[in-house]
Amino acid sequence: MTPPQRQRRTPGQEPSAAGPSSEEGELRNPERLFVIGGDGSGARADIDLVTLIVARADPPVSATPEQAALLRLCAAPLSVAELSAYLSLPFSVVTVLLTDLLTAELVQARAPIVRQKVADRSLLEAVMHGLQKL
Repeated sequence: MTPPQRQRRTPGQEPSAAGPSSEEGELRNPERLFVIGGDGSGARADIDLVTLIVARADPPVSATPEQAALLRLCAAPLSVAELSAYLSLPFSVVTVLLTDLLTAELVQARAPIVRQKVADRSLLEAVMHGLQKL
């Protein structure tokens, strides 16, 4: 993902009073988010920011553009936070979209791999003995 580009102003040039571009304005429009995600009143899947999402199928013809984009991005496992950032959509809207895709069995949600809090004692002893031999 590339960061947004800033526009340079030359000395004497007035800042534009128009505000953000129309594309940015559309992304911040609450009505547009309502159309994308629906009212969100239905049950949502138990998804958090670090849940990994993997596509199980190609986007069907009936998929919305946002759902198709999600399915294309999820060819490799991505977290919900990454999907939200890549699509420039709020987490809540992405959760609603993913719930629909999970219901249709087009994606699979995987819990992230949690590492052990304490390392195995035998492994630490083997490392310690190896370092002592050096």
